[in-house]
Amino acid sequence: MSVKPQRQRIQSEDSNVPIILVVEDEEDNLLFISQALIFLQYNFITATEGKAAFDLADKYEIDLVLLDLVLPDISGFDLANLYRQNQSTQKMPIIAISALARDREREQAIRSGCNDYLVKPYFLEDLDRIIRQYLPQSSCSYSPPWLMQSN
Repeated sequence: MSVKPQRQRIQSEDSNVPIILVVEDEEDNLLFISQALIFLQYNFITATEGKAAFDLADKYEIDLVLLDLVLPDISGFDLANLYRQNQSTQKMPIIAISALARDREREQAIRSGCNDYLVKPYFLEDLDRIIRQYLPQSSCSYSPPWLMQSN
């Protein structure tokens, strides 16, 4: 009987900081979301194809996936379904991020295993809010202006 090796934690300055996996094949979209996550002070890794994204989440402890639904090798719907079937990734929050804005695609994403859905184009505030909804509040030391309380 073979035992699957335990998933590794990606090394960062603070080992308690969550790791986000961004799955996006369009270069401009990947650049935008990468810059947004840097600005918001989240740690992340990227994949431009579904197979690579599946392998990364299977090998490393990923805390959240931001998933484009249209990928070159496998659809994001199928990838979300694969994550839910895999014991090591089945509880990982998955946020679909897509230009597919119809209710039909949104419902299909949820049925496939996504926890939530964000339509492109989106505001930075919306991206941050949805990430914070699925990650612990202590995950990020940065407090964006839209979360500041006015007296």
